[in-house]
Parts: sequence; structure tokens; C-alpha cells
Amino acid sequence: MSDDKPFSIEEVEAAPAPPRARVDDAVPPPAERKRDYLDGFLAEKPQDTDPAAPGGEIYEGVITALKEIFDPEIPVNIYDLGLIYGVEVSPEAAVAVTMTLTTPHCPVAESMPGEVEMRVAAVPGVRDCEVALVWDPPWDMAKMSDEAKLELGML
Repeated sequence: MSDDKPFSIEEVEAAPAPPRARVDDAVPPPAERKRDYLDGFLAEKPQDTDPAAPGGEIYEGVITALKEIFDPEIPVNIYDLGLIYGVEVSPEAAVAVTMTLTTPHCPVAESMPGEVEMRVAAVPGVRDCEVALVWDPPWDMAKMSDEAKLELGML
């Protein structure tokens, strides 16, 4: 390496502080803030939603009730576990739930449909509930929601 250096080194005791940023040229904020055009829009509920249709009050209440029922062997609710195949709400507020269990030999095979019927019938606005327990198509882990898979450490 030669003594010719492409740069020079200067030793100093202290360096002057860099100038501070100035906001003298900044534009002052408006005196009054303009009203947000979305104000209230996002909080508004749909006006003509059928309470029995998905998104309606009764339907969503039924889904909430189903999410409060847990499989006794798996710490996940039966809705996210994929055991609920269908929820139908008639215009008269009669609810029909089609569900399955993880296996036909499930220890709650006799009690779970009754619990589902009782919980759904307790939803405000529901006239009555009928639960159909089916085995076709059989349940498999692919029917589980991502939340359930995450809870069980599968994601």
C-alpha cells in the first residue's frame, strides 16, 4: 500500500452542531377541520337487511350462539371446527341447523344436537330450532377455520 491516500484526514476537537430544522415556512392548519365525508357512514348499519339472511340480526345471533359451544375434547368451538354445515333461517324465524360430529363414535353424539338446539332457540327473535345431524359428507380437518387450526397449532 502506498503513502498516497486518495483522501485526507483532519483531526478536530469538536464539530459544529448541524442546523436545526425550521418550520417558519410551514403552512398553518386550517382554522376549522373539514368534516370527514365518511363520518357516520362506516358506523351505519344496512337499512334493508333481512334479519334472517346472512348479515341479518337473527342469522348473526345464531352464528354467535354456535361459536359459544365448544367440543369437549378439542378446545375449539363447533362453528370454527367446521361441524356446522348449514344454518337456514325462515322468514318466520324458524332455524334449521345441519351439523355433523368429528366421528360417529363421538362421546357427545347424543347430547350435542340437543345443546345446539337449546342454545340456538334461546337467541332473541328465533321462533324455534331444528337440528339435523348428518354423517355425509364426513367431517375432516380441512373443514376447520384458520382460527381453529391456529388454536390447535396446525398453522
